[in-house]
Amino acid sequence: MNIQRIWMVWLLLLLSPALYAEIKNVSEGKAKILGDCALCQQGIEKAGYEKNISRVSWDKDSKIALITYDNKQTNLDAILKKIALAGYDNERFLAPDQAYAQLADCCQYERMVKTKVNSSAGADHHHLTMDNEPSMAGSQEEPLKDLLMAYYAVKDALVETDGQTAAEQAKNLLGEIKAVKMGQLPHEQHMIWMEVMNDINMEALRISETKDIEKQRNYFSALSENMYKVLKVGKPKEAIYYQHCPMAKGGKGANWLSPFATIKNPYYGAQMLSCGKTTETIQ
Repeated sequence: MNIQRIWMVWLLLLLSPALYAEIKNVSEGKAKILGDCALCQQGIEKAGYEKNISRVSWDKDSKIALITYDNKQTNLDAILKKIALAGYDNERFLAPDQAYAQLADCCQYERMVKTKVNSSAGADHHHLTMDNEPSMAGSQEEPLKDLLMAYYAVKDALVETDGQTAAEQAKNLLGEIKAVKMGQLPHEQHMIWMEVMNDINMEALRISETKDIEKQRNYFSALSENMYKVLKVGKPKEAIYYQHCPMAKGGKGANWLSPFATIKNPYYGAQMLSCGKTTETIQ
């Protein structure tokens, strides 16, 4: 190793802590991004970079990118969308055909899937929009179905006034929250999910950490409101009934979601099983 290379290595080692110090609330993720050459690397890393917010390091041999970001200002999906809009297919989003066509000849990698993805390419990731197209990893017709089933299981345990089962089912719900693939959600639903997912996770966690049925029911009320916000902008294959109990929470009232029109009240169980009514049908 010559003197010049030694100095370069030392310089990189000295600069690395400073570079990462720019980003607060650090999270890291990995993703497969297609590309072929050093010019692709430059394009991918430039597209994913935002000062003090995100940085991407892409390896052209493995096609794997290490993505470092401030988790209070952005997330992995938002960064991968920006990279797709720059012309590079990745495991969650496909590049618009026009963006791919504008890449240099040496950068026009073999695409796994060709599809049309439209964009409104503002500089801020919150302004990116993409059509509801499948990701390279495949798509589900109803990407929130498993999440909804886990929510219903918590609801059913509360109908039975079973705090032990409610806590166990809430743990399952936490797993389904983590498993949601935001890249498969339609744009509007995606944006709302980003707004409420931390609250949904927190309420599910609170239910899982206690067997006190009254506390669980209180947390379930907040959980249901945020679930409603996400689901009402979707188009579920099967109807979802948004139901209301006027007596819950000391007469303030509380809502829940159900796959059935028949009222089975999770806030009172057998005490007042049929108390309530359907206020909206989501379909």
